[in-house]
Amino acid sequence: MSRISVFSAPFLLGFDSFEERIDRLARSADGYPPYNIERTLGDDGAERFLISIAVAGFARGELEVTVEDNQLQVRGKQKDEPGKDYLHRGIAARQFQRNFLLADGMEVKDATLGHGMLVIALERPRAAKIARQIDIRSL
Repeated sequence: MSRISVFSAPFLLGFDSFEERIDRLARSADGYPPYNIERTLGDDGAERFLISIAVAGFARGELEVTVEDNQLQVRGKQKDEPGKDYLHRGIAARQFQRNFLLADGMEVKDATLGHGMLVIALERPRAAKIARQIDIRSL
């Protein structure tokens, strides 16, 4: 049985990879760690985004932020200290991976860690509208 999706429409050409990415993101959806996304518009018309992820207990060296193929990936892996003997352990040393699909033209500007929050700044510069005439040839 074939699968029908929004991207199967005959007038949407070349969007196969978007569907694959969306499927991958949907499968990896998890509630940990919690995050916020803020959007602002700059004076120059550029859209700016701040992704704030609650990563209390993670050191800078235990976090990794990468961008590949229009996907922002944030990973955290805490090292378990084998020499410690806990009477109660309510804060788990838990690893995570959080993915965000980025539109074409999105740029990751920087990432900062402070007060248990990892804040990733992104920007989508205002794109110039480009139109061009296509010559029609005769065979």
